[in-house]
Amino acid sequence: MAKKHPRAYPLEFRAKIVELARAGRRPEDLAAEFELSNQTIRNWIRQADLDAGKRTDGLTSEERTELFMLRKKVKQLTIEREILSKAAAWFARETETLPKRSSDS
Repeated sequence: MAKKHPRAYPLEFRAKIVELARAGRRPEDLAAEFELSNQTIRNWIRQADLDAGKRTDGLTSEERTELFMLRKKVKQLTIEREILSKAAAWFARETETLPKRSSDS
């Protein structure tokens, strides 16, 4: 999984760009004015539409965040399970090598 970069632009800035695009400004003009790429602006507009429920062909920001957190949790649980499995195997080997107690006591 690729590492995510921290957000380069504040959410308020993104919202303002989306608002300008919805007001009729072309993404190409906004890109030139604010030194952004056309695709970045289109992505922001698409995500804003998903978040607003205008589109259904992708994940909302909330769903993306939840998915990220769940994947992180699954990764952590997988690591913990591997550690516990190795510990159980180690303890099983250790108990097999101990001499059995005699019943003479």
